[in-house]
Amino acid sequence: MMKLKSIVLFFLFGTTAISCQQSSVKDQAIQPNSHEPIFAKGERITNDNFTGTAWLNNLVSADSVNQNAVGSVTFEPGARTKWHSHPAGQIILALEGVGYYQEEGKNKVIIRKGEVVKCPIDVPHWHGASADTAFVQIAITGREKGETVWLHEVTNEEYNQ
Repeated sequence: MMKLKSIVLFFLFGTTAISCQQSSVKDQAIQPNSHEPIFAKGERITNDNFTGTAWLNNLVSADSVNQNAVGSVTFEPGARTKWHSHPAGQIILALEGVGYYQEEGKNKVIIRKGEVVKCPIDVPHWHGASADTAFVQIAITGREKGETVWLHEVTNEEYNQ
């Protein structure tokens, strides 16, 4: 009987120790550092399709198997795209900061970390950082119907409305 009690106690204490150890390991899981970007900034954008300073990190290039391009874009405060449209649409995932998005004929919308914007097919729009806060986005752009159509610059009046 004493041997049975010893086995039961050993089992109970052993299980508790394992449970505590697992809890400890779980508590030590790597916590995301909110100050570190999820993706590197990439290369500074030097074409004239942007106003201000922005960087692009091409994460996925469109090909014959997957015709979506995916890129992380970092906008400094005040930086923005030109008006443009996408023949296959675009999805914007806000990762950090505060940004703006506007479709032609509609009011500018403020977008924040964790929000998603679905840009309709062939609808002119622009997006970028707010005036005083940087903005980081993931842009998922369909390429099966053609490349982005770049239009005219966003005026300061449009940007500031």
